[in-house]
Amino acid sequence: MFDSTRRRLAIWYTTITAVVLLFFATVVYCYVYQTLVDRIDDTLKHVIEVVNHSLVIEPIEPKQGIYQVNVEATFRHNSNQVEDDHIDLEWFNENGVLLWSTFTESLPIPLDPSKSGKTVYLSVDHLLRQVTKRIEFDHYILGYLRVSHPWFEVTKPTRQLMIDLILGVSIMLTCVSGIGWFLSGISIKPVIESYQSLKQFTADASHELRNPIAMIQTNIQMALAYPDQDAQLSQKQLQVIERLTKRLGNLVNDLLFLARADSGMLKTDFQAVPLDALLIEVMEEQRIFAEQKKINLSLNLIEDNQENLEEIFSLKGDWDQLARLFTNLISNALEYSEPNNKVMIELKRLKKGNKHNHREKNSILQVTIKDTGLGISEAYLPHIFDRFYRLDPARSNNQKNTNSTGLGLAIAKAIVENHQGNITVESELKKGTNFTVILPV
Repeated sequence: MFDSTRRRLAIWYTTITAVVLLFFATVVYCYVYQTLVDRIDDTLKHVIEVVNHSLVIEPIEPKQGIYQVNVEATFRHNSNQVEDDHIDLEWFNENGVLLWSTFTESLPIPLDPSKSGKTVYLSVDHLLRQVTKRIEFDHYILGYLRVSHPWFEVTKPTRQLMIDLILGVSIMLTCVSGIGWFLSGISIKPVIESYQSLKQFTADASHELRNPIAMIQTNIQMALAYPDQDAQLSQKQLQVIERLTKRLGNLVNDLLFLARADSGMLKTDFQAVPLDALLIEVMEEQRIFAEQKKINLSLNLIEDNQENLEEIFSLKGDWDQLARLFTNLISNALEYSEPNNKVMIELKRLKKGNKHNHREKNSILQVTIKDTGLGISEAYLPHIFDRFYRLDPARSNNQKNTNSTGLGLAIAKAIVENHQGNITVESELKKGTNFTVILPV
């Protein structure tokens, strides 16, 4: 599928380039062709002007205004001048009868007293460019002067130019086709990656949805098959269905959240958020679970400047999203910690760049969540923020992990990026894991 798309892209690149090159080559050819024609016409007109000024005019009946041109006296010198330039002259009387010519044989071309240049065909290989002018003296028509120039001085360079253009365009199209294939591969690579990610995401989402839906369907079928079963058993089935539908609802909400984050449609209510108060609230919500596992959960606030303590840890952000972010991270740390371990949350305010610069816009808040749990293998670290990615279930001592959808850390990363922040992780097996969140104030 993608190979055919890549071929079509390469063909489109080559076709568009070919159209542009052909247009450019046509313009160049027409420009050069017209320039050569204009140059020859200008040369012929200049010869006519020179000959016109050198005409030897003799009066026949001056009183009646009748004159004639002394052909021998006029053209015996001009013929030698024009031979070097491949220019031929023809002189016609006022009636269009040829009187003198530099051609060895008279041309079978009728006289056309046109001031503009005209191309005439004598044979397939013999063409002439001609300019004819009517010569007058004192409003009396003396005759017609026709000047001819061989057309090979136009056809020869234009023919060579056409060969060069065809050769150049062919070479360029060959190069462009190769470059187009290369560029189409580069341009389609993100599409392939997105398609593979979407394919994997769809498969994982389908898998996560299939299991609870199948279990709900099974419980409903059992309830319908045994309508007279014990009320306590029916109650248990309804409780299972309730848990499964709740899990489905959470999964759908998580998928919707990530879809909105990807499309840039995630609504964010930015306001002043005291991050220390938010962390305390999240810790209180997780404290029951921590006490059940006998895990020491603590918060440490670090700030060198002791002024305005109420505003030290404040930032512009969305309370609900930040609460969800740290709930995911803290619950994750508790989940993968063994009894009697520690989960420590550290909040500090730092200055970006110059440490002597205390401007508000250069301040950042850093939250570090440390646990002394099982740790994460180095091979898993690059993938822990991927969607539906779950680590080895043996890492968790709690059955809660079996219900995890693998979207918690992906949502955490999306929230951090939505706040123009950054999240990193460091871990070592059997020593613990550190999640570091940096948020600009």
